Amino acid sequence: MTQGAGQGPEAEQVATLRDFRVPAYVQETGPFLHEVRPGEAAVPPEAPAEQPVTSPEGYPGGYPEGYTPTERDLPVINRGDTVQVVVDPAPAPVAQPLAAGGEGPGPLYVVGDVHGYLDELVAALQAQGLLDAAGQWCAGTARLWFLGDFTDRGPDGIGVIDLVMRLSAEAAAAGGYCKALMGNHELLLLGAKRFGDTPVHSGAGTATFQAAWLLNGGQKTDMDRLLDHHLQWMSRLDAMESADGHLLVHSDTTAYLDYGRSIEEVNDTVRETLTRNDADEVWDLFRKFTKRFAFRDEGGAEAVRSLLDVYGGTRIVHGHSPIPYLLGEVGSEDGEEAGPPVVEGPHLYADGLALAMDGGVTMAGKLLVQQLPLVH
Repeated sequence: MTQGAGQGPEAEQVATLRDFRVPAYVQETGPFLHEVRPGEAAVPPEAPAEQPVTSPEGYPGGYPEGYTPTERDLPVINRGDTVQVVVDPAPAPVAQPLAAGGEGPGPLYVVGDVHGYLDELVAALQAQGLLDAAGQWCAGTARLWFLGDFTDRGPDGIGVIDLVMRLSAEAAAAGGYCKALMGNHELLLLGAKRFGDTPVHSGAGTATFQAAWLLNGGQKTDMDRLLDHHLQWMSRLDAMESADGHLLVHSDTTAYLDYGRSIEEVNDTVRETLTRNDADEVWDLFRKFTKRFAFRDEGGAEAVRSLLDVYGGTRIVHGHSPIPYLLGEVGSEDGEEAGPPVVEGPHLYADGLALAMDGGVTMAGKLLVQQLPLVH
């Protein structure tokens, strides 16, 4: 993985809507509707013209379950849908990282979806003792994994990428590491930059990366600041990795099985797909990585085991699907007003085989940084 880039130029941060409720648009059938913010025109000037869309073959009533690239993310979930073990782990106490040159690897940490919330990320890393007051790596030989989705929705996605790239170099110099996985929003941003409004065959009519990126929280400030070294870094990210018996992935989906029977094969296949630069191939990859909730409800534990049996490990750690949705704590269809979701820490579910790390920072939840293994 490429490491060592410094911070990019400062840019004015834009305010973003952090609505924890699921608005009516998740039920709309128009795939390229743009979120209208206060004072904003209904269609942004940079938005491409809508492409004709038809119902997908075999789904006359709408899109297949789990297929969201041409719809706004995250459907309404009724309360009580989650099959889980009764475990409510408190945040692990901050461990003292081993000093550089110490014997053995340092403690392992994972970070959930950041989505451009740079200030929240820095604060969360500092709270775990990984960064000092100046924002520099101070964790010695500690190991840090980001689970993907650095950009979109929040105000400073490029600032997040610059920070992760810089910490990669600083951690390596101290004898630790800071590494990152590829999320579906990295694929989305890569596709929007490379292919723009080139039509792709979505399986649900004609779509474009540009339209899907705008639809799912694309920020013009991120696109304006996106440089070649950011693109190269994103395109080389691994899709999955193993650390201390944990299988680390971004998405709670079994679609990884479509790309290989080993971690190395999956990562090679994803990188080769991006290298070929075929819009339809990249769209299919993005579509599959956008699916979610495979480990939720009846059969969820079996879905997790299908991945662990192939790739190894005793537990999957993932981001992608916000914990409030997995728990059914948001998305009520009765229109009741409610406070922001309360996220105390990661969510362990699927018979204890899956650990969800997306605390829902984009919906006023929490940006999670967790030391592994969990301390109950």
